[in-house]
Amino acid sequence: MSMESTEVLITTGGVFVPQGAEYKAVCNGLRRVNKISSQVISIPVGGKAVTRYLQEWYESVNLLKDSQPYALVMGLCGSLTPDYDVGDVVLYETCIYKDQVLHCDNDFTNQLELQLKEKVSRVKALTSDSVVFSSYEKILLGKCGASVVDMEGFSALEFLSSVGFKVGMLRVVSDGCKHDLPNLNSAFSPEGTLLPLPLALGMLRQPIAACRLIYGSLRGLKVLEDVTKDLGTFKQ
Repeated sequence: MSMESTEVLITTGGVFVPQGAEYKAVCNGLRRVNKISSQVISIPVGGKAVTRYLQEWYESVNLLKDSQPYALVMGLCGSLTPDYDVGDVVLYETCIYKDQVLHCDNDFTNQLELQLKEKVSRVKALTSDSVVFSSYEKILLGKCGASVVDMEGFSALEFLSSVGFKVGMLRVVSDGCKHDLPNLNSAFSPEGTLLPLPLALGMLRQPIAACRLIYGSLRGLKVLEDVTKDLGTFKQ
């Protein structure tokens, strides 16, 4: 079944985006092309928190039994190889967690790639339980075959696929693999929300790395908004 437009995605499934700045960027991108953002769903950060949240969300929505829902997971990611740098747009083909591998829906991914054309690369992704802040660790993980890393992709893909969604995953790189980031692992609650005080302290302890993180995040968010706008104009 071919996808007629991104409106089909919005009405039969949803766009799932980590809460906060990433969520706002996606909503802003849709507003720029006069698309509704009511089906952009804000999810927490971290695998366990995402699974719990999506279970509760799924029980609360009514999807048509004869529909073939699409789910697009969007957000930022980190690069694990020198091939991808801040601002690059990637589509996940597979997502790895420990020794498990899941595949995104190939037809849906092809449709997304067709719309974005030369703006996007297809990659293998890794989901981590914690923030990968060390450049050494990033490069080491990249040698295992993944090109980018996030903290919730595998869990979102696993749950949404299990309940019948055709899942595509699109991310924008917000940090490269050549430099360290601040260690912000203490800044996330068990529920997957950012804790302002630990976040501020973590940034103050490593000001140069913090500036690099802020720059990369701002650039990545702008690209994320632009990519969302491009998808919002998609008609086939």
